[in-house]
Amino acid sequence: MIDDHKDRFGVEPICRVLEFPPSTYYARKTRRPSAWARRDEGLLARIRAVHEANHGVYGARRVWHQLRRDGVEVARCTVERLMRVHGIEGVIRGGKRRTTIPELAAPRPPDLVDRRFTADRPNRLWGADMTYVRTWTGWVYVAFVLDVYSRMIVGWQLAGHLRTDLPLDALEMALWQRKVRHGDGLIHHSDRGCQYLSIRYGQRLAEVGVTASVGSVADSYDNAMAQALNGTFKAELIDRRTWPDQAAVERAVVWWVGWYNHDRLHSSIGHVPPVEYEALHYSSIDTPMTA
Repeated sequence: MIDDHKDRFGVEPICRVLEFPPSTYYARKTRRPSAWARRDEGLLARIRAVHEANHGVYGARRVWHQLRRDGVEVARCTVERLMRVHGIEGVIRGGKRRTTIPELAAPRPPDLVDRRFTADRPNRLWGADMTYVRTWTGWVYVAFVLDVYSRMIVGWQLAGHLRTDLPLDALEMALWQRKVRHGDGLIHHSDRGCQYLSIRYGQRLAEVGVTASVGSVADSYDNAMAQALNGTFKAELIDRRTWPDQAAVERAVVWWVGWYNHDRLHSSIGHVPPVEYEALHYSSIDTPMTA
């Protein structure tokens, strides 16, 4: 308060009103920062660097884990305190609208997942879903395919429509990137949207030997992991700005998927990026056991 008003009233008059010794004020202003304060200042710089390097989406937990990966030993509560005091925040997920329309009449595959979104290796279980983006020129829809084991986005596609071609193109990307073969035992899980229950989509899964699994009607938990990816996508990328058209969204999605797979820390896999998590899996297979 003294600093804010000293140019107008002077230090001594303010101190007289506050019954506060001017000498104490001057001593505090000239005293060297304590070791604790200097450490806070250094940590704050590192926190800001991590937060900015990850495009402002990390909250205190992920900032703390990234600092630990960078060799910075600091308590999580310290990171939380500094971020709170200096107004550094991560993103918060918002709401959603429906993109897949339940097909009540069509026969559907069984639910082979039953809300157990776990896998013991890559290409064992995929989750698929679609979401939406409002642009100045209309709605744009985005389809994702996610590998449950590593949380890696293995396929994605954008379109200005919700026809089967959209998720089918995302599926084709995933099949090509992961080189899926008959006998891999891969399960593809989705909600009961008409796009995923279409004849074309089912035939393509059958052609490559992928087993289809579909959750129950109007139950978000039965496709929870893929829908959680949509929420992350919206919170970390889409909801933070406005979008002029589909081309702008597509450029941003290309960047975001690359960052999401290669750099973003994922708490569910031990606070490492998906690419690193899969590399650890394959290195453990390639490394022979020693006595």
